[in-house]
Amino acid sequence: MRDTGAVANGTGILSAGTVGMATPEVARRTWPRWLALGIAMVAVAVVAVLWDAAGARLLLGALGVFLAVRGAALLRAGRSGAVDGAPAAAAGRLGVATAALGAAALAVGLASAALSATVLLVGVPVLLLATSAGLLGRGGAARRGGQALLVWSLLVTGLLVVTGLAQDWDRAADLATVVAALAVAVLGIPMLIGAVNLRAVANAPAPAPVRGGCGGCACGAGGCGA
Repeated sequence: MRDTGAVANGTGILSAGTVGMATPEVARRTWPRWLALGIAMVAVAVVAVLWDAAGARLLLGALGVFLAVRGAALLRAGRSGAVDGAPAAAAGRLGVATAALGAAALAVGLASAALSATVLLVGVPVLLLATSAGLLGRGGAARRGGQALLVWSLLVTGLLVVTGLAQDWDRAADLATVVAALAVAVLGIPMLIGAVNLRAVANAPAPAPVRGGCGGCACGAGGCGA
């Protein structure tokens, strides 16, 4: 159950090659949450782009709620024994840090539109570059994705700096909000794909039972008939 739970809660379900690792029971519990999260992410991204006055606040507040919920889940997993030993302690520490970061982001989003825009202006390039560095440390497709993301991150960072210097930093902050909204929408699409994959697993027919209850080892000698 621990392995199937990890599949349900991780990103492995987003690929067609690993979706079969989730059991129908886990898939039935998980796919509605993935679907709701994917729809919410896309909706938040669209509204943030269209709502000039509070788009940055909406994005930062939504990120804060997500991080707070995720941190609470990690903390609960560490305390409930879902993981053992050192991983449990690490999950607890990560849960506390994630929840605290989420609470701070939510507080900023609720407090000030200007401060929210400033946080996104600084945070978007930092997050993109940090994600790129993390992917570059892996191999295979992840490394190639990190290389592509690094190029994109440098372009975005350069565009924000040029916009701030040539025009004004408020305009650069608006651009950072659009970039952040695009990233949220892009991340929401795999959530929707994962939900569809999990729903297919949940609705898959159960395997037919084996008739006779034996493998045929004794049938030739009349054992089963006896």
